[in-house]
Amino acid sequence: MAPVESGIVQLEQVAFRYRRRAPWVLRDVTLTVPRGRVIEVNGANGAGKSTLLRLLAGIVPPVSGRVSGRPARVGYAPERFPAAQPFTARAYLAHLARVRGVPFADPAGWAERLGLAGSLDTRLADLSKGGAHKAGLVQALLASPELLVLDEPFAGLDTETRTALPALLDELAREGASVIVSDHQGDLRELPGIVRWQVAGHTVTAGDLPEEYTVVEVTVRADEADELVTRLTTDGYRARRR
Repeated sequence: MAPVESGIVQLEQVAFRYRRRAPWVLRDVTLTVPRGRVIEVNGANGAGKSTLLRLLAGIVPPVSGRVSGRPARVGYAPERFPAAQPFTARAYLAHLARVRGVPFADPAGWAERLGLAGSLDTRLADLSKGGAHKAGLVQALLASPELLVLDEPFAGLDTETRTALPALLDELAREGASVIVSDHQGDLRELPGIVRWQVAGHTVTAGDLPEEYTVVEVTVRADEADELVTRLTTDGYRARRR
């Protein structure tokens, strides 16, 4: 893997908790977001992955420490898209495009690529879970973000869109964007050149498997494999079906 030559966002001794006297979610996090790369964020449920993504996207400020270098164009999609809004998908996306000063084609190019074009005239509240999730992804992509932050973007997507999304994210990175993705389902595992971050123990470690980790192969019945992979990834392990 080629060395990373430049960074975009810097986290310096960042700490965060949601209330005064509440337990720390993250502490002493110092990281550089590499430019033009896809970064997969791993960790057990409750480890602080979503909090890290919100800090990077500027949704919440750090309690202490410093986040610097965040670009002007940031796209962010939360794990759960707030679909209870009185708009059609088209009206919602067109409004956000106007707010961000970017054109919104009819249908939008990103909506076409993510399989949402046929549902643009559906009210957000009437979209399926996968359709609402696609609307969240499209709004994050509207402004051609230099920093794209996605929290569990594969959840609820149909097979065709799930298959296409890794190549789309890789394309954005090749064009210079930094793409940060929390993905417990393992859809990015085979993406070449991916950067991995591990969230555990209130901190974040950049890199692949630490020395104290190893790979264990398990053979199970074919009809039990998906359930086992889901259970292991929910518990914070990296697991995929061969």
